[in-house]
Amino acid sequence: MDGSILAGNIANAKNPADFKIVGEILSVEPIAIMLRKDDPAFKKLADDTLKDLMKSGEIQKIYDKWFVQPIPPKNVRVGLPASESTKAAWANPNDKPMEDYAKK
Repeated sequence: MDGSILAGNIANAKNPADFKIVGEILSVEPIAIMLRKDDPAFKKLADDTLKDLMKSGEIQKIYDKWFVQPIPPKNVRVGLPASESTKAAWANPNDKPMEDYAKK
């Protein structure tokens, strides 16, 4: 289970304070967006839109809305700030496969 799912499960537990994520990160699992293989115009639109969100800082606001701030209607707070690897991906978006992120 990745960190965001684990944090969400903890946030929704009966007593979230009974849990804490500790220790080193065991794996990095970049999240990707799937799109049609042979549609360069749509890929460019997706890439440009995401780059604009990253450059403007809007992506951080969206992330915080869902992973840091209370989420309506139950106001559950996942409490998972963006990791350094996530911030690095926002600073340098790319099409690298997951294997390129594995620690060597």
